[in-house]
Amino acid sequence: MSGAGLVVVGASLAGLRAVEAARRAGYRGAITLVGEEAHLPYDRPPLSKAMLTGPVEATYLASEENLVNDLAVDLRLDCAALGLDTSRRIVSSSDGEIRYERLIIATGSVPRTIPQGTGLQGVHTLRTLDHALEVRSAIGVGTRVVVVGAGFIGAEIASSVCKRSASVTIVEAGAVPLVRAVGVSVGSALAGLHTRNGVRLMLDTSIVEVNGDVSVKEVVVSTGERLPADLLVVGIGAVPATAWLRSAGVELDPIDGAIICDEYLQTSVPGVFAAGDAVNWPNRHFDARMRLENWTNAADQGMHAAINAVDPDQRQPYETVPYFWSDWYGNRIQFAGAAAGNQASFVQGGPEDERFVALFRSGSRVLGAATLNQPRKIMKLRRLIQQGGTWDEAVALSTT
Repeated sequence: MSGAGLVVVGASLAGLRAVEAARRAGYRGAITLVGEEAHLPYDRPPLSKAMLTGPVEATYLASEENLVNDLAVDLRLDCAALGLDTSRRIVSSSDGEIRYERLIIATGSVPRTIPQGTGLQGVHTLRTLDHALEVRSAIGVGTRVVVVGAGFIGAEIASSVCKRSASVTIVEAGAVPLVRAVGVSVGSALAGLHTRNGVRLMLDTSIVEVNGDVSVKEVVVSTGERLPADLLVVGIGAVPATAWLRSAGVELDPIDGAIICDEYLQTSVPGVFAAGDAVNWPNRHFDARMRLENWTNAADQGMHAAINAVDPDQRQPYETVPYFWSDWYGNRIQFAGAAAGNQASFVQGGPEDERFVALFRSGSRVLGAATLNQPRKIMKLRRLIQQGGTWDEAVALSTT
C-alpha cells in the first residue's frame, strides 16, 4: 500500500490544477496523482479541433519532470480507479491500494454512446487523445462522415472534418441544437453556420440502424433515408465518470451520477472533494445547483478544491459566472452566464449575421451573453454579469 497525504484521482486539467494549487498553498505533504490514461495531462479542447485537421501534436499541460521533480508528485499513469473505501481512506486501483488523508476526485466524464453499430470499425466517440488520433487517421478527401449530435463536440468535429475535404452530415435528435447550453434563439442562430458552410444538418432525426460487414457502410435514420457512411462519430454528450464510486457511500445524483458537493466542493464524505465535469454543486451567484462541462470551470474548480482540501481554515465557497467557447468553420462562439428562459435578445447583429451579441435577462438584470465573433465584448459582459449588472448596462456595453 502507498499514498497517504493528498491523493488526486484524475490526471486531467482539474486534477493537474489541484496539484499545482496545493503546492502553491504551501502544502508539503505527499501528493499522488492517478490517471487512467497512459498520457500525461493534456489539453482536451484541441481534440475536436486542430487535432483532427492535420498532423498536430498533443498539447501537454505539464512534463513528467515538472510533476515528479518540481511538484514532488507520485505520478501513477495508466492506472484506473476501481473503488473507494471511505472508512479506511483507501482508493482501490489497477495499481493496488492507495491510502489518502485528503482526496480530490477529478475523473471527468465519459462519452455517451448509441446501441447501433457496436463492433463495427469506423464507429467512434471522441473524448480522449487516442480517440482523436483514431478519428483523424480515418478521415481523407471524400470520406463520407456522419456525425451524431449537433452539440458543441459534434459541431466542432463537423467543422474540423470539413477542412479535410470530407463530406459531412450531422444527425440531431432535437428540433434545435444546444438548447440547454445557449437557449432556443441562439441555438437556432448557430445551427445556420452548418448549412452556410456546406454541412447538411438533419434536425428532429435519430439513428435507427448502422449497417456494414466489418466496417460501417450505411446509417439509416428515422426519416427512412439511408446515408452512405465511411465514418460515424458519436458526439451526443457525456456522463460523469463515477461508476467506480457507486458503492463508496459518496452521494451521487440519481439521474446522471454526478458527484453531489457542497459550496466548498466537498462531497458527502468528509475529507473527500471533487472538481471538474463530474461535480454538481450550488453556485451561489445564480442560486442554483449546476454541473458544468468546460475548460474554465475544470481549471478553476481544481484549484479551489485543492485549497479547501489542504487548508480548511482558509476555505472559500466556489461560485462562478460560467464561461466557455467553441470554434466552428473559422468562427469564435463564446458564452458567459446562464441561458435564462432560453430566449435571448439580439442587441447587436442578428441570428443570420456573421457577428452578433445576444443577451439573456431576468427582469432588469442581465444573466447571460452569447457572442459570435465578438471576442472583445464577451469578457466585459462576463464581468458585468459577475457584478450583478443591469440589462441597460449590458445593452450599452454590447452596442459600443
